Amino acid sequence: MKLEIRGLTKRFGSFTANDAIDLTIEPGEIHCLLGENGAGKSTLMNMLYGLLDPSEGEILVDDRPVTFVTPADSIAAGIGMVHQHFMLVPVFTVAENVMLGREQTRGLGVLNRAEAAARVRELSERYGLRVDPDRLVEDLPVGVQQRVEIIKALANDAQVLILDEPTAVLTPQEIDELMQIMRELKAKGTSIIFITHKLREVKAVGDRISVIRRGKVVGTASPDTSEAELAEMMVGRSVKLTVDKDAATTGEVVLDARGVTVVDPRGHQVVKDVSFEARAGEVLGIAGVQGNGQTELIKSLLGLVRPAAGEIWLDGRNISTHGPRESLEDGIGYIPEDRAHDGYVGSFSVRENLVLDLYRSDDFSRGPALNREAIAANARSRIEEFDIRTETADSPVSSLSGGNQQKVVVAREFSRPLKVLIASQPTRGVDVGSIEFIHKRIIEERDRGTAVIIVSTELDEIFGLSDRIAVMYDGRIVGTVTPDIAREDIGLMMAGAHEPAEGGAA
Repeated sequence: MKLEIRGLTKRFGSFTANDAIDLTIEPGEIHCLLGENGAGKSTLMNMLYGLLDPSEGEILVDDRPVTFVTPADSIAAGIGMVHQHFMLVPVFTVAENVMLGREQTRGLGVLNRAEAAARVRELSERYGLRVDPDRLVEDLPVGVQQRVEIIKALANDAQVLILDEPTAVLTPQEIDELMQIMRELKAKGTSIIFITHKLREVKAVGDRISVIRRGKVVGTASPDTSEAELAEMMVGRSVKLTVDKDAATTGEVVLDARGVTVVDPRGHQVVKDVSFEARAGEVLGIAGVQGNGQTELIKSLLGLVRPAAGEIWLDGRNISTHGPRESLEDGIGYIPEDRAHDGYVGSFSVRENLVLDLYRSDDFSRGPALNREAIAANARSRIEEFDIRTETADSPVSSLSGGNQQKVVVAREFSRPLKVLIASQPTRGVDVGSIEFIHKRIIEERDRGTAVIIVSTELDEIFGLSDRIAVMYDGRIVGTVTPDIAREDIGLMMAGAHEPAEGGAA
């Protein structure tokens, strides 16, 4: 199936999100759509999927103009979409999710779950997706949930599959698996529109790369194009793809975790007797495949969960019983891994979110009343300093792109004096220009004497930022090493299969 876009434009009031875009998706190709967050990639795809009406332009399928009023029209034309935020019902099984909207029944209106399960098994085997149709979605890892979304699209006979930022929530191993799935889909004739901002991924899997900047297609490239050239096309300027930093000047221990154990609501130990020190003026990276206790460990440091055993000390004070408000007031900054759940209030304005944990301070309040002028002035300053792309400071954060939502969280946490900065997946879902900026600010915070703890599943980020790296596996720190360790060795440590090589320990 050939899909063509001619002059497609989308305006929201005076704002033009897509400006006369032309694209052609050939049958059986992986066409990568590369661009910064807020460049207009998702808006374009939402028009292709019938979620938005174009202001101008046309869409053609096999040279025939089509109009998509609803997603059902797009699905009927052979287009499927896997959204960045999955559209699954957690308490339903895989088979039940796949049959939603196309339920088949047998006798007296009873759902034919057996037929749905058989369809899932058939698609799983054909495309190497390996999904159990009888498992509850809420019990599946994120990477497997994504496979369920792909199966949903294929069950509707999708010939063009749109993957919107599909790797934003995946571990390196899951990303490799997704790349292989994409190649298998292509080999069987499915066209794929792969939306991303990750340069390494488009070079690894793409046949053609179209770059969008501020709503316009600014060029088409081949996978042979260098990462530096692609980054410059995306951002409109040259971008440093490596972190510039001097050797750390390490000071005293600021945060000291001693034998921390965390038990989840089901009674399982998810953090097991973890001890480490974070010193002033250093970045301690915590590496590991997601799901090995990193999230729960960080929550215990913030007071979001209470350790079942062990102690947490900050500047010589035991803060093990402190809650989140006390931890923030103690001088701990926090960039959470799930910004939508823990980082901002979507219905609140950008202005309000920028003081979400600061509004009690004398800078932003006068007794029981908020100092709205100071809050507005703070917003103007932070929006400019952090290049937050928003129509106004009064726009709800939910209206921003994912990368700009992350910038709001980062701007807020960097706007107060910190003893410790804890950044969990700080650049997840963020484009190369913003990654460069956030990394620079993290190193600047380190150089001010702040103890910085970075949790990331991106090994490039861990190696680029860290002065020491603690590796977690199965709820434990299995070793602490220096960034000169071989990538293969740290990968084995992350899998629980290797001790740090001599000389790599820290």
